[in-house]
Amino acid sequence: MKYKITHSTRYQYSQAVPVCHNLVHLCPRAMPNQSRNSFALLIHPDPSRITTRQDYFGNEVSLFSIDHPHLGLTVTSLSEMTVEEPKHVDPTVTPPWEEVVASMRGPLTSERLDAYQYAFESIGVDRVPALSEYVRPSFPAGRPILEGVLDLTTRIHKEFRYDARATTIHSRVKEVFENRRGVCQDFAHLEISCLRALGIPARYVSGYLRTIPPPGKPRLVGADASHAWLSVYCGDYGWIDVDPTNDLLVSSDHITVAWGRDYFDVCPIQGTIVGGGQHTMTISVDVAPLSDQPVPAPA
Repeated sequence: MKYKITHSTRYQYSQAVPVCHNLVHLCPRAMPNQSRNSFALLIHPDPSRITTRQDYFGNEVSLFSIDHPHLGLTVTSLSEMTVEEPKHVDPTVTPPWEEVVASMRGPLTSERLDAYQYAFESIGVDRVPALSEYVRPSFPAGRPILEGVLDLTTRIHKEFRYDARATTIHSRVKEVFENRRGVCQDFAHLEISCLRALGIPARYVSGYLRTIPPPGKPRLVGADASHAWLSVYCGDYGWIDVDPTNDLLVSSDHITVAWGRDYFDVCPIQGTIVGGGQHTMTISVDVAPLSDQPVPAPA
């Protein structure tokens, strides 16, 4: 699939902001099944300075500052992407989950060392003792790791309710688990916490999901939203992405922007302002297919 993605965030302040410093993760990653045809970052008012670099996890980040008074800030990213259908793996042929966990304790290759950092708790994914019991039915002894991951993904999808009013970006995994509701960020954090409780490396992925309107209805421009899912290390089969919000393996409908230990490593926009009084924020995301034909997985 080929997409044009527009992601716009607008802040309005009740008082002038004399200076702000911001860091943004808005540029989609270049990956084996995903190529970036173009990317542009539009900022108003014009920044006094802007730089672009890769962060620790290999995501492209932009840092900018505005050092003159302003009553609002608009940050818009424009991306054109080509996304191929990922190679699908038979879950039954993936290694037993205990084997993957054990490989984290033996001699570490560079690949395993990279994966190992995602096996520990982090700012947004803390350890919840109750999850050690919750995750066990999905991972009996000897079960292929991807089978267990898909079973856990389905259980979360069935047992937790999507509710945009139930949580905030600062809600903890324990709260989500106890209340059985949340949004895509929460469900990704929850499943990551479950897997890390077993010692399985799992990372948080931010991006976009193409939404398909009901039959006969037009696609609403700006109605799409940023999305979140997770990627699980499956030994020799590498990283495999699953989407607990929708109970599926990630497909060419998903566009990856960034990954890290949790949401706070890849927040789309974060920063510091001086002054400003009260402020409001509005976000618009549009994922527009440029072609309706899926790009096949590489042979």
